[in-house]
Amino acid sequence: MSQVQSASASDLNRNKENGTLLDPYLDWAEAQGIPIHQDFGIDMLAVDVADWPLYGARGALAHVHGRGDYTSAYVLEVPAGGSTRPIRHLYEAFFYGLSGRGSTVVWTPDGSKHTFEWGPKALFCIPLNCRYQIFNGSGRESARLACTHNLPLTMNLFHSEEFVFDNPSAFPERVGSNQQFEGDGTFIGVAPGRHMWETNYVPDLTNFELKELEERGKGSTNITFILGDGTLHAHVSEIPARRYKKAHRHGNGIHIYAVTGHGYSCLWYEGDAEYRQVPWRHGVMYAPPHWMFHQHFNTAPEAARYLAVGMGSRRYPFVGTRRKGAEFATFTSIRDGGRQIEYADQDPRFHRKWLEEIARTGVTSIMGDVIDEKGVFAQPPDAFIGPIRSPRHESLAPTGW
Repeated sequence: MSQVQSASASDLNRNKENGTLLDPYLDWAEAQGIPIHQDFGIDMLAVDVADWPLYGARGALAHVHGRGDYTSAYVLEVPAGGSTRPIRHLYEAFFYGLSGRGSTVVWTPDGSKHTFEWGPKALFCIPLNCRYQIFNGSGRESARLACTHNLPLTMNLFHSEEFVFDNPSAFPERVGSNQQFEGDGTFIGVAPGRHMWETNYVPDLTNFELKELEERGKGSTNITFILGDGTLHAHVSEIPARRYKKAHRHGNGIHIYAVTGHGYSCLWYEGDAEYRQVPWRHGVMYAPPHWMFHQHFNTAPEAARYLAVGMGSRRYPFVGTRRKGAEFATFTSIRDGGRQIEYADQDPRFHRKWLEEIARTGVTSIMGDVIDEKGVFAQPPDAFIGPIRSPRHESLAPTGW
């Protein structure tokens, strides 16, 4: 699925001789000496890794096309019976368990030491600039974690590796309570789609209680995580069996990881006649590029969950597009100035394709309560070709709002 990026390929838009169009993050990435996988979507369980001196383990960088300017991801692989070296850094890091089991030790500014265990589909953060070390709990198999981070923002802002990785600054207000390292947390009720769970560690995303979010599709559920009082955002959403989500769009940099089930996502820009399709299962990660419509389709006989991580949390939106989304735009129809395509407005080709896909897996649709399924197949042939239809709102602010 992915291609390993060469140094020359990533250098095309930089001119180091005259000091223009520099990108300190890409300079740092190339200096790591590990594979840089670049694609629209990447199977984080399958990509090649190499020895990574920074961690004293193995790793690879995962540069998806929609990563944007602020965030990116990497794979960290700890060998059987091994561990990383202790490390700290001035960028936020959210880890998601891919395979294997292990533990993490975090040393906090007050001298405390916190240890917690993780396995596949666990989610945890490292409080800002705390020293930590990751251990593989198996003596037979390697363990893999995916890390989504804002190092591109941090490195390009300060362009100093020493400042980022050897900074003595402490942030005790970002550590959280002891219970937040034990899988406990605090529920903060706001509104559907905005409910939050504040913690540092979620042992298993597959069983975590989600809250209703009917605005994103009938039977849809969701919870937002506040991890390490961070600027990075994370949420988990669930698509019910025999259903799919509504299409929407937002800014780039939201890295999406399949957690349970299987299916696919369709992505397209307004006015496109063709769409891109990303099949997903646990381990697959992609990020929709800026303002690209995307829609998630569950083809499994059970509910499917995914994790989304990107810049701009509910608490600290950071950029205007995230603030507008958190206020109302994410769950509001484009007709009303939002970013979502309601079922009644979606192009019929997407429902027809989904019916064909679930027929192959033996799943039957229950979407007839929100979509005229007979009417979809009654459409003339030209209804399924040409520009993909989407509603318009003439007073909508310019692209990027």
